[in-house]
Amino acid sequence: MSINRRNFLELAALSSVTILAGTANGEAVKDINEYNKNAFGVLVDTTVCIGCRKCEWACNKQHSLTHKDKHAFEDKSVFKEHRRPTKNAYTVVNQFFSPDDPNKKYTMKIQCMHCVEPACVSACIVGAMEKTEHGPVIYDSWKCIGCRYCMVACPFQIPAYQFDDPIDPKVRKCTFCFERNLEAGNVPACVEICPTEALTFCTRQELIELAHQRLEANPDRYVDHVYGEKEIGGTSWMYLAPIGFKYTELPNLPSDEPIPEHTEEIQHGIFKSFAIPLGLYGLLGFIMRTLKNNPKEETKNES
Repeated sequence: MSINRRNFLELAALSSVTILAGTANGEAVKDINEYNKNAFGVLVDTTVCIGCRKCEWACNKQHSLTHKDKHAFEDKSVFKEHRRPTKNAYTVVNQFFSPDDPNKKYTMKIQCMHCVEPACVSACIVGAMEKTEHGPVIYDSWKCIGCRYCMVACPFQIPAYQFDDPIDPKVRKCTFCFERNLEAGNVPACVEICPTEALTFCTRQELIELAHQRLEANPDRYVDHVYGEKEIGGTSWMYLAPIGFKYTELPNLPSDEPIPEHTEEIQHGIFKSFAIPLGLYGLLGFIMRTLKNNPKEETKNES
């Protein structure tokens, strides 16, 4: 069917509803993501991580990301290069060094942090990203329009995109194994397989208490900082490390200052300017659709 003026106005009406709904979604982010003591999280203790990469393999298997077998993840040569999560790897382990002794090597797992107040959720104009009450930030590909604002907004540079899929590309990232019935307390695949218990799964509040207990009991083992407890309003994945976090994978971010406070100001400023013309297109589209089945209108058009 060819696109005529009437079709165009109808499409404009649908577009206006979609975009305005996305704006409303951004305004509701703060209400959705109020701190929930029952939400789950993971504490990563980098002092006991041995870089075995079993977490990478378990994640790969859980989500059927590649056809690589278990032995492929035993290759430690990957530590020679810095890696980021991709569309085929929701989590990766990288190596970092002590600034005082280059011979001291540590390893750290990174993945989506599942922020308490996620910037990706706030930036998404159609509600394809959603923060659940149990902690995970999940993605609905049916709603996604491919704008990739979530990728730009994420301070951890986590979401990846299937650029090589021209038919149905999706945003890809760690799901916190939400599909394993996380709300019932079932642990993520990476936590379940960790042989050194470098990953501890529990409620976020309990993990914060556990982290501070470890800091108090072993002041010489850790730098006195629980990363993710307060950064950008808090994250579901939190870290303990033997050295300053500026030497690790994790970016230096402000504490108690959620990113959505900034992304929403920009987003609302942009869409506020478009609200009137979009509403006008919507109204015109509605009028044209109403007249579409009017016999007099149809006769007039045919003559």
